[in-house]
Amino acid sequence: MFANLLIGLREGLEASLIVSILIAYLVKTGRRRQLPLIWLGVGLAVGVSLAFGAALTFGPKGLSFQAQEIIGGSLSILAVGLVTWMIFWMASASRTLATDLRGQLEAAQAKPWSLPLIAALAVGREGLETALFVWAATKSAVGDGGSATEPLVGALIGIAIAVALGYLIYAGAVRINLSRFFAITGGFLIVVAAGVLAYGVH
Repeated sequence: MFANLLIGLREGLEASLIVSILIAYLVKTGRRRQLPLIWLGVGLAVGVSLAFGAALTFGPKGLSFQAQEIIGGSLSILAVGLVTWMIFWMASASRTLATDLRGQLEAAQAKPWSLPLIAALAVGREGLETALFVWAATKSAVGDGGSATEPLVGALIGIAIAVALGYLIYAGAVRINLSRFFAITGGFLIVVAAGVLAYGVH
């Protein structure tokens, strides 16, 4: 449960920070009328991520046991690769994240459809990574004789905490040293990823 809570918290906070940066920028530049486009993009990203998670969970069940094992192992190794890349990417990109997003918003001013696209791509990447890694971690836990429910509950709790923190950061009610936060959670996630990798290779 703790490992998946950590995944949901980290990935969810990344997505929440991106959304809060987009919203803050539009509010400060007097373009509140474009906020529904941001929420449209976020909604699309969440929908695609849930559909991807459902496909991972229910899609392979009609296949043979050997095919399920090949798919499970391959996707687990892919999940480890993505999470490892994400840990290093966030360590280098966290300082310029807000500036990069603002630059994209400036470029998108003349094209209203670009706003939901930016939000969908930014949040969707985190959502797809979360769905894949939570699925792989859950498969690993079940393979070790654990329950499938606890990892999912842990991920949902982590995402809920991340959304609340994102709102508090946006409202100025709380300040977090993001570099330290991502460094600490990255260290924990490397340990989790090692367990998922062992399951995937097995």
